[in-house]
Amino acid sequence: MSNLLTRSLSALVYAILFISAILYSAETYIGLLAIFATVCIWEFSKILKSKSFIPYLLLAYVVFSSVRASISYNDFLLVITLFGLSVLLYLLISTKPIKTEAFSGKIFLQAIYLIFPFYFLMNLPFINNAYQPHIIIYIMLLIWTNDSFAFLVGKNFGKHKLFEKVSPKKTIEGFIGGLVFSIIVGVIIGQYSGIFSISSWIIIAIIVAVFGSLGDLVESKFKRQANIKDSGTIMPGHGGLLDRLDSLFFLAPFVYLYIHYIM
Repeated sequence: MSNLLTRSLSALVYAILFISAILYSAETYIGLLAIFATVCIWEFSKILKSKSFIPYLLLAYVVFSSVRASISYNDFLLVITLFGLSVLLYLLISTKPIKTEAFSGKIFLQAIYLIFPFYFLMNLPFINNAYQPHIIIYIMLLIWTNDSFAFLVGKNFGKHKLFEKVSPKKTIEGFIGGLVFSIIVGVIIGQYSGIFSISSWIIIAIIVAVFGSLGDLVESKFKRQANIKDSGTIMPGHGGLLDRLDSLFFLAPFVYLYIHYIM
């Protein structure tokens, strides 16, 4: 019971802090994400056994660019990021381990897996240079819906493993359950939010459910290779901040692509 209370209080503090920063201003949103990204880099560096300061310098440039809106090569950066994440998904499906020994490989993984996705997460709620905080709130709601119903459906009806070697508890039935309920919530958001159409939110819900789940699996593979259970201990009862944000930053470039280039 005490563990449940610890998990609940930890999640509540995290939610209040994150949502407050999102709603208060664009600056507090980017600022808090910068802090979150710094912690995630630190946790991921421990997984990779890297002590380089280069990822922190790269993050500083990304944050500065987000505040000043000075990156003029979004197209190129998005292509590189999506390509890199696609490679990680291929390595997730394959039986081969993700190579993390070389110094250059560690820097590449930190840039592709964390830093560049955080850049697109920072810029995701800016539509025609106007900050739309509720976009992030609704995406977080979709992630919560997907995670919750994937767990509930998987626990009660799951029989077929999704990626057993990476995450033994995840099932195909759980994945489908999370996807279906995410689409339902997407329809509700599209109906009442006044932001984007219902069809657009259905597509965003599908992207969130699919790539959010895959992002969680990619992090699980990194942790399994490193033989650790959690990325850190900063959130009592939950593990590290990377464990909480892996879905959000992994799906961010794909949602950004849809909202800013396709929709």
